[in-house]
Amino acid sequence: MSSNGDNDNDDHGINTGRRSEDSLIQRYDTILKESALLTTFAGILFGFLLQISTSTQRHFSSGDMIVLLIALFSITIAACLFVMPVVYHHLEYPYNDLERFKKRSHRFIKLGLIHASITLYLGLEIALTSILDITTAFLFALSPFVIVYIYFRTRKSAG
Repeated sequence: MSSNGDNDNDDHGINTGRRSEDSLIQRYDTILKESALLTTFAGILFGFLLQISTSTQRHFSSGDMIVLLIALFSITIAACLFVMPVVYHHLEYPYNDLERFKKRSHRFIKLGLIHASITLYLGLEIALTSILDITTAFLFALSPFVIVYIYFRTRKSAG
């Protein structure tokens, strides 16, 4: 009860019960939209890699094909992890614990991002082996990730 004696109303007569429910829905919606965006990204990347694996086999060495298959498995895992917050939402709805939902969704998305990064790295390595030897390609494929890591670490000092 608020100070004016009305249930769920704040001092301005606004229904805070409805406002907190809207806020809760907004937070769930944000997590589910992030999940949908990442699932779309993973699906597109999966389709691209699958197309490459089925149409250009004769141009790839056996080593490249193994790397491509690992990349396909990795992006499949990422797509499944990205869709898990939506699955969890539908299996557990209605639920009362937003924090638990956020933690589980965050864990699914973090693990999915690791697998998506592996896939991006391996895809870049496959492209680089067409012009570089395999060791140089594996090392040079790390450069975008190193650059992003440096940007990430220096973000606080930049302002």
